[in-house]
Amino acid sequence: MREDFLHYIWKYQKFRMGKLYTSNNEPVQVFEVGSHNLLAGPDFFNSKVEIGEQLWAGTVEIHIKSSDWYAHHHEQDPNYNNVILHVVWEDDVNVYRKDNTAIPTLVLKDYIPPQVLVAYQELFHQHKVKFLNCGNEVSNASSLVWENWLERLYFERLEKKWNLVDHLLKESKNDWERVFFIMLTKNFGVKINGDAFFEIAKQLDFSMIRKIQNNVMQLESVFFGVAGLLSEDIQGDYYYNGLKKEFQFLKTKFPLSENYMQKPQFFKLRPPNFPTIRLSQLANLYFLQRNIFSEVLAAKSVEEVYELFAVAASPYWDSHYTFGKESGTNPKKLTKKFIDLLIINTILPIKMGYSKHMGRDVSEEVVQIISEVKAESNNVINNFKELNVSLPSALESQATLQLYNEYCIKNKCLQCVVGHGLLKGKA
Repeated sequence: MREDFLHYIWKYQKFRMGKLYTSNNEPVQVFEVGSHNLLAGPDFFNSKVEIGEQLWAGTVEIHIKSSDWYAHHHEQDPNYNNVILHVVWEDDVNVYRKDNTAIPTLVLKDYIPPQVLVAYQELFHQHKVKFLNCGNEVSNASSLVWENWLERLYFERLEKKWNLVDHLLKESKNDWERVFFIMLTKNFGVKINGDAFFEIAKQLDFSMIRKIQNNVMQLESVFFGVAGLLSEDIQGDYYYNGLKKEFQFLKTKFPLSENYMQKPQFFKLRPPNFPTIRLSQLANLYFLQRNIFSEVLAAKSVEEVYELFAVAASPYWDSHYTFGKESGTNPKKLTKKFIDLLIINTILPIKMGYSKHMGRDVSEEVVQIISEVKAESNNVINNFKELNVSLPSALESQATLQLYNEYCIKNKCLQCVVGHGLLKGKA
C-alpha cells in the first residue's frame, strides 16, 4: 500500500460516501475534502468535515498507519495543530495533537470499493513482467489529455535542466554569457567528456575569451592547453607546435593552467566526438559567431539555430582526429543531430531561464522549436515506441524520458494521467 493511493482515494472521493465512522464509532460526513497540498505540511487544506454533531474546518492528514504521525514527529510541529481528521489505512495507535487533544481517525480501507482496490493492485503488480505498470494501456490514453500531459512533462524536464543554470548564475553574479559558455562547452563534451569539458569552462575567465575571440588559434590553444592536450612533444607537426607556443605565450598574460584536471577521454568515443574535434569546433563557433548568446536568444526556429551553428573544426582537422596522426580527408562539421542535442540540453534551457528572468513568457516559442527537433533514440524511447506511443519530435521524447524516470520507475502512477485514468475507469 502506498500513501499516494490514499491521497487519490480521498482527493477524488473514491470511497463510499454513505455511513462513515471514526475508529471510535463517531459518524463522519465529508462536505469538502480540501485542497491537495504537495508541499510541506498537512496533506489537505480547507477541508470541511462533520464529526458527531460538530462541523469542523481545517486540515486533513493522511498516513498508511496512525503511528506514522509520531514517526514523522507531527506532534511537535505547530503546522499540524489544525488537523481535524486523520485518514489512515491501518489504525494502530491513538494520535494526539501537541495540546494532548485526540485526533479523530478514519480507517479508509473499510470504505474503498473492492473494484478500485483490485485495479490498484493489478496496476502495481505489472512492473515485474512489463516495461511499464500500465503496459499497453499507455497507447490508449485520450490524445488530447496525453498531449497536454506530455507538454507539462517536457517543461518539468526543462525546469530540471534549469537548476544547474541557476546555480551557475549565482556563482557568476548573473553573467549570462559566461553561463551559456559553460553549459555549451559541457554539452560539446557529450556524455563521456561532459564533466571534463564543464570543468574546463568553469576554470576559464570568460573575459579572456571575449578578448581573444577574434583569433581562432588563440581560442584553440587555450581550450587544448587547459584540457591538457598540448603536453606532448610532436616533431614536425607545425599546427600542434604553433598551438603549444601560443598557449605558452597566453599563460604569461592570463591565469591558465593545464595541471588541475584529468584529460578528456578518447576511449569508447566515435572519432567525430573526440575532444580534439569538439574543442576545435567550439573555438570556431566563438570565432565566427561573436554574439552567439544574443543570436541564440533571438532565434525562433530550428533552422535559425542550424545556421548559427554551421561551423566546422579548423582545416587541420579535415585530415586528422588526433594530433600528429593523419587520416582520410573529411571536413569536421557540426551535424544537425549534434546541434539538436545542443538545442535540447543548452539552448532551450537558457532561452527559457533568461526569458523568465526578464519577465517574458516564451513557452510557445520553446514548444515551437522543440517540436521541430527530431526525437532522440535510446532504449527507453524505443520501448515506448514498441508500445505504439507516437513520439514525432524531441518534445515527446524528452517528455517520455521525464515520465519514465520521475514517474514510472518511482511507481508514481497515480500522478500520471494514464494511471489515474485506469483507476478512474474502475471506480
